[in-house]
Amino acid sequence: MFGPTSVTMTDELPLTLVIARADDVADGVRRFELRDAGGADLPPFTAGSHLSIEVPGGERRKYSLCNDPSERDRYEIAVKRDTTGRGASVRFVDAVHVGDRLRASLPDNAFALDERAPGAIFIAGGIGITPILAMIRSLEARGATSWKLYYLVRDRASAAFLDVLEGGDWAPRVRVHADGGDPGRSFDLWPVLEKPTRAHVYCCGPRPLMDAVRDMTGHWPTGSIHFESFVEGAALARPEDKPFVVRLARSGGEVAVPAGVTILEALRRAGLRVDSSCESGTCGTCKTGIVAGEPDHRDLVLMPDEQGSAIMVCVSRARSDELVLDL
Repeated sequence: MFGPTSVTMTDELPLTLVIARADDVADGVRRFELRDAGGADLPPFTAGSHLSIEVPGGERRKYSLCNDPSERDRYEIAVKRDTTGRGASVRFVDAVHVGDRLRASLPDNAFALDERAPGAIFIAGGIGITPILAMIRSLEARGATSWKLYYLVRDRASAAFLDVLEGGDWAPRVRVHADGGDPGRSFDLWPVLEKPTRAHVYCCGPRPLMDAVRDMTGHWPTGSIHFESFVEGAALARPEDKPFVVRLARSGGEVAVPAGVTILEALRRAGLRVDSSCESGTCGTCKTGIVAGEPDHRDLVLMPDEQGSAIMVCVSRARSDELVLDL
């Protein structure tokens, strides 16, 4: 039991957390230290975990935990103030202060560190450093030093946690590359990924970075490449998207999926429950069988030989007017 934080799993946001500290760790990036409102130990988490937090305005957003998983007295997250988004991060950074209380989920992990692997190659883009920082801290805490970090940023001023990453014993294993926003100056990852090793690769950052890493690691052993992203399905909408119908092969119903709405969200609105976690096409939790129809795959999980029989309903859509799913 966790004292005041213990509740039944039916409550999606069972934790009440108080902001114990808030400070800037880079230009436009603010770190928040969260503690149990009743002073109890917090539920444990593993490296790569995240929380779903209700931000000002009532929306829920997922934030990776970046502190050492052995710490039970606090959670630590970092929020990038993104003025090009839908406003949640701006409200969080601007309106949340020390002493405020937030509702949050229990920690969940769709980006777990494989502790059996003999080494790790971390590739972080921008705010994608947050879950990877927890992974590095977890490895270092047990004396595992066979890791390398490639931290790709627009400029050093906006790169979070540089003091931690480039200070002390970690510095020789950290490569920070700033491209100034110029694609011509982007870091060439091919020499890093050209020859598969026994190490596992962990990538978190903007969608173009993850797409590039996936393209460059198709020849790596299955299960050795891991992705994390909190880009929501609606943010992956395209101008050419059209409405379609999902038919449910086992239950016999059908659900309309409008343009701009994911299959997962449409199913939820219809009262149907499908297991999900990342909701960005990177974890594989919502993998659903396809019976008929032509899918439009937008995930980072399915291999080519799987794409004819399964779909990630959190991000992918249909090219055909109708998609029949094994539900």
